[in-house]
Amino acid sequence: MLNKKFVINIIGLVLVFEAFFMLISAFVSAIYGESDLIPLLLSTLITFVIGGGAWFFSRNASKDLGKGEGFIVVSFVWVFMSVFGALPFIFNGDIPRFTDAFFEAMSGFTTTGASVLSDIEAVPHGVLFWRSTTHLIGGMGILVLAVAILPYFGFGGMQLYNAEAAGVTNDKLHPRITQTAKSLWGIYMLLILVQTIFLLFGGMSLFDALCHSFGTVASGGFSTKNDSIISYSPYIQYVIIVFMFFAGTNFTLFYFLWKGKFKKIVHNKELQIYSLVLIVSSVVIAVTLSLSASAAEYEKNFRDALFQVTSIVTSTGFVTADYTIWHPALTYIIFLLMFAGASTGSTSGGIKIMRHHILIKNTMLEFKRMIHPSAVVPLKIRDKVIQKEIVYKVLAFVMMYFVIFVMGSLVLTFFGMDMDSSMGAAATTMGGIGPGLGTVGPMNNFAAVPEGAKWVLSFLMLLGRLELFSVLILFSPEFWKNS
Repeated sequence: MLNKKFVINIIGLVLVFEAFFMLISAFVSAIYGESDLIPLLLSTLITFVIGGGAWFFSRNASKDLGKGEGFIVVSFVWVFMSVFGALPFIFNGDIPRFTDAFFEAMSGFTTTGASVLSDIEAVPHGVLFWRSTTHLIGGMGILVLAVAILPYFGFGGMQLYNAEAAGVTNDKLHPRITQTAKSLWGIYMLLILVQTIFLLFGGMSLFDALCHSFGTVASGGFSTKNDSIISYSPYIQYVIIVFMFFAGTNFTLFYFLWKGKFKKIVHNKELQIYSLVLIVSSVVIAVTLSLSASAAEYEKNFRDALFQVTSIVTSTGFVTADYTIWHPALTYIIFLLMFAGASTGSTSGGIKIMRHHILIKNTMLEFKRMIHPSAVVPLKIRDKVIQKEIVYKVLAFVMMYFVIFVMGSLVLTFFGMDMDSSMGAAATTMGGIGPGLGTVGPMNNFAAVPEGAKWVLSFLMLLGRLELFSVLILFSPEFWKNS
């Protein structure tokens, strides 16, 4: 029997947590003395009262949390946070329509970074800080889900990491989930702090430095500027490149670095492939851009290529160049990279490098199995045998990912979006990236997307961020029969 009261209890507690961060944004508004103070305080009050009430009246619920309750909580928490997270945008009048405000909030919490705001710089500081804070919450939340919680339900991304190297299962950060979560939050907040300091050295204001650090380490992409990172100095762009790379790295590797376990980092196959993808893609794009450029533009071409490749692969979504006006082959490379994803156990979205590696390696082994049908040819990574169960899950995930991408793109065309825009929008929202192609490219936003399409894209954001199956299982009749 489904423990509904406990589900309500957890969601209520999360809303109280959300209200606390809204209150911080209200303090930011008070510091700047702008008009968004009352809307933020009202949003805080509503979120706290409803969340606190839900928590209080269900406080005596049984604490038994089974897989059924886990699946529901994992999905519904993001939905409820987005509903209440939309309130500051609506009350302050920056995004008056609920559909648009919900889209913006869902984009923030899922760290997608797709926006409907046409003039970001006209939005007051308090609401802008709340907008960036949704990245802070979402990035921290998905990290803990992916590394500490989801594996206990049998489908977390960290299963892939554990298959590749000693990770949370074989060489735990800490024996308890709560201690693991605290360690991850510590690493997460330390990266934000360090990046903020480096950005301050580059001349950014404290406000902009914090907001861009939230967006970078969370792999989010919300900027406080209309042109994203374009107008900032090369120094700031390189700082953001470095921290985007860190955000796309498995966070357990930072723990191993802290503990001096350098071999686990150097021999990590996923990190090697992740780095190689970034380097090769960036060099190819930079060289191609420089073929018809003067020598004075070589550094900028390299920087733009490295920035955009890193931004797309890590699903951050910051922009320094319009890749849709590059050579069509380069735009196509960027589009393909939207399906890459960075490392498991990171804040990035997408399919993830390790899934691609397992899929490709297993495909190559099939040729050997066909030639030697009676031979036992197991899949190994660093001499470690990968269980068939994990291989099957990877195959199912990748297949389902592309099926949903195709179906999502098709549905978007029925709302009147052209093919390039539909495919770009579906790919970028599923991958949690932000900018897409066509009318939703890096120099545009999602304001002109039809209302119905925004709900479809919001659902794709949720699906992609929560590893597909944890959401799709709720649509299974079998799930509700056994709950």
